[in-house]
Amino acid sequence: MNGILAKKLGMTQVYLEDGRQVAVTVLQAGPCKVIQRKTAQADGYDAIQVGFEEKNAKHTTRPMQGHFQKAGVEPMRYLAEFKADNPDEWAVGSEYGASVFEGVKQVDVTGVSKGHGFAGTIKRHNFGSGPRAHGSKNQRAPGSLSAHSYPARVFPGKRLGGHMGAENVTVRHLELIKVDAEQNLLFVKGAVPGPANGLIKVRKA
Repeated sequence: MNGILAKKLGMTQVYLEDGRQVAVTVLQAGPCKVIQRKTAQADGYDAIQVGFEEKNAKHTTRPMQGHFQKAGVEPMRYLAEFKADNPDEWAVGSEYGASVFEGVKQVDVTGVSKGHGFAGTIKRHNFGSGPRAHGSKNQRAPGSLSAHSYPARVFPGKRLGGHMGAENVTVRHLELIKVDAEQNLLFVKGAVPGPANGLIKVRKA
């Protein structure tokens, strides 16, 4: 299995064998259940569909209830697909956890970044501010848009204020410091996108 669904618990620090202190993000990796096997013959590619976190059946649509009943598992809150070299090795309805990352050195993590709503250019794009004295009214304004009577428009892609955050972010090749297979915990070096209790996809780098 190439990956797993996890929940971001928060950050802490651990000490390595050489005495160095390292900031890590703790991820509750699974347990996940195999919902469906997809093969190259039937679907055009090899993958495993997995579910994470059980939820009440009354909050699940009828088609999805049938999908979960076919797999013989309770309705799950999150679904995702991960590549698998041999899908036949994973039985539908079986469960797996953080132990699949034993021996893995680096991982790629994907999460939805924290949303900041509407943000100006200083916060969103790290613009500098204008003068703050002598009657200046350009303290946090974006400044010139470089468009006059010609071309008489603002070119697409101009960095301006707008919606900030709440988008998929992938951080690649993060070092996996520790794997706690008993409690299904992954200790990843550094920061991981998203808020506490946010959903994270973890893949082997």
